[in-house]
Amino acid sequence: MEKAIKRAQILIEALPYIREFFGKTIVVKFGGQAMDEENTVQRITEDIVLMRYVGIKPIVVHGGGKAISQMMQRLGIKPQFLEGNRITDEPTMEIVEMVLAGKINKEIVGLINRYGGKAVGVEGKDGKLIFAKRLPEKKLGLVGEVERVNPELLEVLEKEGFIPVIAPVGVDRGGKNLNINADIVAAEVAGSLRAEKLIFLTDVEGILEDPSRPDSLISTITLHDINLMLQEGKIQRGMIAKVKACQRALEKGVKKVHIISGKIPRSLLLEIFTDKGIGTQIIP
Repeated sequence: MEKAIKRAQILIEALPYIREFFGKTIVVKFGGQAMDEENTVQRITEDIVLMRYVGIKPIVVHGGGKAISQMMQRLGIKPQFLEGNRITDEPTMEIVEMVLAGKINKEIVGLINRYGGKAVGVEGKDGKLIFAKRLPEKKLGLVGEVERVNPELLEVLEKEGFIPVIAPVGVDRGGKNLNINADIVAAEVAGSLRAEKLIFLTDVEGILEDPSRPDSLISTITLHDINLMLQEGKIQRGMIAKVKACQRALEKGVKKVHIISGKIPRSLLLEIFTDKGIGTQIIP
C-alpha cells in the first residue's frame, strides 16, 4: 500500500509540470557514454516516448563521435582531430554519414518505435532542414557550422504526432554534406522552434562551482553568470563547447537549457517533472 501511495504522490507532483509543458517542444540531445550503454539508451528512449504520451513534443538530436572513430579504425583509417574538431575529408565524411544517419539514427528510431512512439529519422538534407557552411579552417575539410535551420519539416512531423530524430549532418548551398557538432545542431534546432527547453544529456551531473568538488553542483544559473564563469576559467575544458551551445540556444529564444547526467536512471523525467530536478538549469 505504501508503495502505491508513493507512486500516486509522484504523479501528483508531476501534474503541474505535465500541464505546463503540454503541447510544448522540448529538444533532447544525447551522446557520449549515454550512447555506449544499451540499458541507458533504452531508458532514455522510454522517457522520450512517455513525454510524447503526456502531450509534450520531444525532438531528439544525437551525436556519435566514438562510433565514428571505431568504424574508421575498423576500416584502417586513423581518426584525426584539430582543436576538438574531427578532420573530415571525403572518405571520412562518407563514414560520418553512414554511422550517424545510417546506423545510430535508425537504432534510436527503432527503439522509440518499439516502446510505442512514432519516430522518424532525418538529417540536414531532408526537407532542407539544416543549411550549413564550412568552417574557415581549411585543414578541417568538410566540417561545418549551421547557417540556418528550416523548422517546417519538424513542425509537420510534430503536428502528426511523430518524434523527429536528427543526425547532425548539414548540407551546404552546393549540396555537399558537412559534419557538424551535435551540440550546436541541437541549439540551433531548439532556437528555430523557440523550444520550451533544450536538455543536454551528458556524462556529468551538470555545471560545478568548483570542478574539483563533485558536491558543488549548481542547480540554477543565469546566462550572465555563465559568461562570468567562462571568463574566470571555471568551466571545465570538456564542458566549454556545451556551455557555448547553451548560450546560443538561450540567445535564440529557448526558455531554459538543462545539463544533466544521462547515466542517472530516468534523468529526463526527474529533471522535467519534479520540483528539484537533478542537474543544472540555465536561464536567460
